[in-house]
Amino acid sequence: MQNHQFPANFLDSLNNEPDFNRANFIESHQNNSSPTSIRANPFKKTTIKTDGQVPWCAEGYYLDTRPSFTFDPLFHAGSYYVQEASSMFIAHILQHIKQTEPVKILDLCAAPGGKSTLLNSAMTADDLLVANEIIKTRVPVLADNLSRWGTANTIVTNNDPKDFNRLTDFFDIILVDAPCSGSGMFRKDPAAMDEWSEANVSLCHQRQERILADIYPALNEDGYLIYSTCSYSHQENEDILDWLCTEFELETVRIPINIEWGIVETQSTEKKAWGYRFYPGQVKGEGLFASVLKKKESSGNLVSFKNNRNQKVDNIEFELVKAYINDPAAYYFFKVNDDWLAINNQHKESLNLLQHHLYIKKSGVRIGKLAGRDLIPDHELALSTIVNKDAVLQTELDYDDAILYLRRENLVIDTDKKGWSLMMFEGQAMGWAKLLPNRINNYYPKELRILASGPK
Repeated sequence: MQNHQFPANFLDSLNNEPDFNRANFIESHQNNSSPTSIRANPFKKTTIKTDGQVPWCAEGYYLDTRPSFTFDPLFHAGSYYVQEASSMFIAHILQHIKQTEPVKILDLCAAPGGKSTLLNSAMTADDLLVANEIIKTRVPVLADNLSRWGTANTIVTNNDPKDFNRLTDFFDIILVDAPCSGSGMFRKDPAAMDEWSEANVSLCHQRQERILADIYPALNEDGYLIYSTCSYSHQENEDILDWLCTEFELETVRIPINIEWGIVETQSTEKKAWGYRFYPGQVKGEGLFASVLKKKESSGNLVSFKNNRNQKVDNIEFELVKAYINDPAAYYFFKVNDDWLAINNQHKESLNLLQHHLYIKKSGVRIGKLAGRDLIPDHELALSTIVNKDAVLQTELDYDDAILYLRRENLVIDTDKKGWSLMMFEGQAMGWAKLLPNRINNYYPKELRILASGPK
């Protein structure tokens, strides 16, 4: 880490920021490593050994050492998400702005899914999360991480921010974790120092303005815009808040914080909009800027789309499929090609609307497809919280067999059971296998299997 030098003028640009401690900042980058932190999945209760709680997130925890997450079956089962601690501050923000009535939340720049799973953790089945990723190649990892999280109230889309113009006044909360110059990650990724430049900061500022202008109409009146970056640059943070409050009918929202957390509260130069800065050495985490604004106008009539063409489903098929679902009356079932899917009933109309206007990559939970009278269950169903575990076999594996399973290798298990089985580790489902009289067929997805050699 000492081989990398801060870019020219970078530290000087921070000298005038409130409560910026230059010596402390340099020390933290030269001699302190990034803390390791995880966030537990509240929908999949499990015991994980930790080393203290992240103070601004009830489900966030620090680890005293960084394990090999690749070789932890509970990670693959979605029991927790490995997330940088400062990023979990979004959970604290949400706690102070989320209304009690159902809300529709958009995570605009969502991959790989840390903030999407964080948002989803604070939601009920009545709330809907739309997790969008602009870059096509990053969508699969986002969809996989939300599948691991296990809920049915999520939709993954792959759209440009301007496409959301069609959804006037649709969302109650929009999170824009904007693409930025990345200086907040200098300690975690020292190579980023070599790529940072003032010209790139200016370019990011322009991109951030375009993204925010494009998404603004989709936020409803009295809705909340959460804006965050992993940059320290005033131009990408407080200057953006001034621009937002000048160009649009937005008012700043102050979020209460505990002084002991070490978070620096700031205000923008012109509009005095509140922001929150995280500096390594002052907080136990990496660099972050976060802020909240409330929209004080309507952008027009709420769009609507009625799909009057009810999908015809085979009743015999439907009866076979819903047997695999806990409380099937709570879900809307539909087919995409041969695959059956389910989403919470209350989101059927939103799904139809979003399908009409956006490119959807994942909706709710993919259940599987029928082959005769036999359901070939999907991996999403195994990881979901809606699977009816009483309807299928469950096979508990020890650690060594769990790793073999996650490698998609052959398993030898003494059992007289036959049929589809959830493969379990410490009570958490990792995926499917089919138990046959003389062998076990491993159905763990090829693209997700562990390829690395084991930890030494």
